[in-house]
Amino acid sequence: MTEIVVASGNRGKIAELAHTLAPLGVTLRPQGELGAPEVEETGLSFVENAILKARAAAAHTGLPAIADDSGLAVDALGGAPGIYSARFGSPDGGKTELEASARNQLLIAALEAAKTRTAHFVCSMVALLENDRIIVAQESWMGEISEAPSAGTGGFGYDPVFFVPGLGKTAADLSPEEKNRFSHRGRASRVLAAALNEAASLPR
Repeated sequence: MTEIVVASGNRGKIAELAHTLAPLGVTLRPQGELGAPEVEETGLSFVENAILKARAAAAHTGLPAIADDSGLAVDALGGAPGIYSARFGSPDGGKTELEASARNQLLIAALEAAKTRTAHFVCSMVALLENDRIIVAQESWMGEISEAPSAGTGGFGYDPVFFVPGLGKTAADLSPEEKNRFSHRGRASRVLAAALNEAASLPR
């Protein structure tokens, strides 16, 4: 197993994953580089969506695949936006995604009268290997929603409003190394890397 297709076009995600998987000696190929189209996320959970994306990328390329589905769960909103994080506040049922800054402002407004601002990020990351073997890693990152976006320029999405009390910063204020160390995606990728390393030594 030397090449793996990654069902994502996000350069930041792929760079983080490549760094974590480097000791395994694999080459990651973005699905767009191989002509694999994005798949509609029709699953009812982060894991289901990740598997859908991995299966589609693997079927198109014939390579093992890695995919993830991530999102923000806000306690005062009953766990929303959850799997619909990228489509939060969409004016047309998710066909058009708002800019991240607009989503963040809507989220802050939705919590104006909330008694709690606790929230957590979730990342479900899956690897689809030979013989349809699936490895799943799911990790969370606890925090709370700030009352205003930070001026930090790191990260993306909800990072400017996701405050981590233990660090005294929002996710957008962290360096890439700090974020990879603490984040839901960083932890999930390390769990997946360990599982892939073990799988490589198992009988085929």
